[in-house]
Amino acid sequence: MFARMTTNIVVSSSSPDKMSPNTTEEFPYSEEKLVKAEMKMLSTLKTPHKTFYVPIKLPSGSNEKVWTISFNTESKNTPIVLIHGFAAGSCFWLLNFDALAKNRPVYALDIIGFGRSSRPEFEENGIGAEKQIVDSIEEWRKEMNLEKFVLVGHSMGGYICTAYTLDYPDRVEHLVLCDPWGFSDRKAYPNIQIKALCYLYSKISPLEFLRMLGKLGPWWIRQTCDDIVDNYSSVLEDRTIMSNYIYHCNAQNPTGERAFTTMVKKIGRARNPMIRRVNKLREDLPVTILYGKNTWMDKEMGKRIQDMRPNTIDVRYIDNAGHHIYSERAELFNEIVNNVSDSVDQKKNKGNVPNGIANGMKSVNENVDNLSETLN
Repeated sequence: MFARMTTNIVVSSSSPDKMSPNTTEEFPYSEEKLVKAEMKMLSTLKTPHKTFYVPIKLPSGSNEKVWTISFNTESKNTPIVLIHGFAAGSCFWLLNFDALAKNRPVYALDIIGFGRSSRPEFEENGIGAEKQIVDSIEEWRKEMNLEKFVLVGHSMGGYICTAYTLDYPDRVEHLVLCDPWGFSDRKAYPNIQIKALCYLYSKISPLEFLRMLGKLGPWWIRQTCDDIVDNYSSVLEDRTIMSNYIYHCNAQNPTGERAFTTMVKKIGRARNPMIRRVNKLREDLPVTILYGKNTWMDKEMGKRIQDMRPNTIDVRYIDNAGHHIYSERAELFNEIVNNVSDSVDQKKNKGNVPNGIANGMKSVNENVDNLSETLN
């Protein structure tokens, strides 16, 4: 069923397995429909790409596979690695692939336990589950033979990217966090609506309810997540493509979802908040943090984080954006990440000169401010 691209990387065929190892009788999941939705989404891109599984072996000894999408791998510029958020998959970056891959390699992967990657059983404590995911990214990096890269994560992916950077600091040239989850240590939420949602989530997971709906799941997504689906209307005229993708990413054996719940307290914040650990990041590591001005995340964390490292951490609040900045303000997001990546290459070409980080951050900020004024 799979053909070898190299000795380590497995390229998927156009025909999915009739019975995926992730399929169970309990969940009405279709590998074929997930593949079909993903292929339709990727067909809208202008940039050539490859999709394949990367087999990895975790420190625990389990053999897993990481679903990967790659672009422009021949380029010698610093690569970008994209890590999606909770209940998502690599194709959530659909509006970013072409722009980001124009001048450099781009890799997007499905976190183990999510999307098309394998669904291992995770440790039942948050620290252990977090470590398994972080180590899976490092094992993936080794198999892909990537030395260093710009690491970009959204929501839960931002939390995981920060944890990865803490454990493997020399691999990350610049960390970009897009409306990250898991930083806040505050016991109260900014408004009663978010508090109510977190309470409901503690009683029944929305994804559990989604699986209970069976074939009505994609319809329910179009009704309740219409804002996410509509973000892709410029490239996906058929709204069912995105809703089918989301549904079949989450109708599988929910091991990643269960791992996430071990990291979460009932009120929705992380058991081990990143705000208490971010000061341990490598001192010279540049970090860019983006919050949507209309986000439901605790964006007050931005100032606290920046106060810890004012010379290396840049926090931005994006107008007309909520939690999904990368799709709500795709053009601005792409420009920010491209400017960050260009600054990494410029620093490499010029050498590690004094004030190199501050100058690079200033250049990024000036370029983004100019674009933001144009777009707004």
